[in-house]
Amino acid sequence: MITAIVLIKTSVDRIPEIAEAIAAIEGVSEVYSVTGTHDLVAMVRVRQHEDLAEVIPGQVNKVPGVEHTETHIAFRTYSQHDLEAAFALGLE
Repeated sequence: MITAIVLIKTSVDRIPEIAEAIAAIEGVSEVYSVTGTHDLVAMVRVRQHEDLAEVIPGQVNKVPGVEHTETHIAFRTYSQHDLEAAFALGLE
């Protein structure tokens, strides 16, 4: 599984509509409205690197109101939630 964190600048008067449109794209698992330089953060999870091109420039960037994106690809995931789930299964 490939995970990409996509920082998105949008038209500020349409953030909720833009976020909903992005969240409806296959491969986008979550969209967060955030403070700071960017307006939204989208988590994209796909099977192959090639799929990122279909999701991010192919669809996310084409949502009306999206002005700019910056994509960061995750190398590893460090999550307390994942560790707790593994221990609950008896993996040590």
